[in-house]
Amino acid sequence: MPSQLEETCKTMKSLCVYCGSRPGKDPIFEQTAIAIGKEAARRGCRIVYGGGKMGLMGATAGAARDAGGKVFGVIPDFLVELEGILDGVDHKIVDTMHERKMMMFEESDAILTLPGGIGTLEELIEVLSWARLSLHRKPIIILNLKGFWTPLKELLEHVVEQGFADPALLKDTIFVESVGAIFEAMDTRMLRARV
Repeated sequence: MPSQLEETCKTMKSLCVYCGSRPGKDPIFEQTAIAIGKEAARRGCRIVYGGGKMGLMGATAGAARDAGGKVFGVIPDFLVELEGILDGVDHKIVDTMHERKMMMFEESDAILTLPGGIGTLEELIEVLSWARLSLHRKPIIILNLKGFWTPLKELLEHVVEQGFADPALLKDTIFVESVGAIFEAMDTRMLRARV
């Protein structure tokens, strides 16, 4: 008989991935993005991402596609020429960045943030803000690979320390350091949300 956690894993069907449209300097970033795509496919979890074929975005989505997984990309029309569209995946071309972010959010059961630039950071902060406003209870997982997001973790702690946010802010994000921990944290958080 399947455990409650196994049943929860089956209901977690889509993972929104925020990450860089560049690969970053350390090859471990791209290697890990590929591993995440493969693991998502193995678990039957669809990847929802920003639609481009470059950088960590393309690596994650391409790996999921190549492993037989489902992928859904959302990209604004003005970025199609700049970032390209990954072949062999479902995608939607929208008019604005706002539409892109909203569709990615709506199509997902959980949020994962990999290393990335200012766009990745902006996407993460927005869904974190929505969580603080009680607009959603989706797990927000941050892959702190090689300490990449440690400065953000310290900033969030500083914001709370200085009285500009409730301490609950620190519970809205789950910082992890490995691929396995991503899916474990996601399944556990979704299980708690359903209880």
